[in-house]
Amino acid sequence: MIQQEFIAQIGPIIQRYSKQYGYKVASPIIAQACIESRYGQSGLAKYHNYFGMKAGSGYGGTFVKMKTKEEYKGILTEVFANFRTYPNMEEGVKGYFQFISTKRYANLKDATTPEQYLISIRADGYATSSSYVVNNMAVVDKYNLRQFDGATVPQTAPQVGQYVPGKVYTLQSDLYVREKPEGTKLKFDALTEDGKKNGFFDNEGCAILRKGTRITCKAVSGNWMMIPSGWVCINNSKGTYII
Repeated sequence: MIQQEFIAQIGPIIQRYSKQYGYKVASPIIAQACIESRYGQSGLAKYHNYFGMKAGSGYGGTFVKMKTKEEYKGILTEVFANFRTYPNMEEGVKGYFQFISTKRYANLKDATTPEQYLISIRADGYATSSSYVVNNMAVVDKYNLRQFDGATVPQTAPQVGQYVPGKVYTLQSDLYVREKPEGTKLKFDALTEDGKKNGFFDNEGCAILRKGTRITCKAVSGNWMMIPSGWVCINNSKGTYII
């Protein structure tokens, strides 16, 4: 669940700053963060640089020297470079928007689709990989990142109504657990050990948590709540399933 957890953490922050800085799409930027930082697991992500931003001559902040790979004429070359560092995720995301707030990347504000944004930023020289656009679009599609484009921007940590990350809630119905909002149902074996103690499976082996189960909210996306085992539906036209 590392991928979904990382997206739930960084997605709303990128969404908020994209609106603040005047960009029309957030999904390709979230995809960039996912790939560049390996969903927050890369060595550089420890320094809250989620976008592989180098420390050029005009940069006056802190930096770290690390090994990286660059593609030139289809050949990957290993080099050392100085990379920007930040104190936390919020500042790391803000640093990205400051990084692209130059004349070189001015055309990015005209992009109205994730494809257009990615094609433009690669042409501007941000990335050297020949598969950069394809790879990022695969992440946009796999994790339905377009949900962050044009939606209401969260002003604080992701939450919906009374649902707040870190708090514990109770299931009011038996609920399937999914790999992502509106995504594929998880198999029972994919649940955490605690989830298995409080769940069962249907005739296809799909995981169901029992009514009355106490769950810890890790993030909220629309009508879906992330819990340690996956995602469950908060409410729909039939009623509310979590209180």
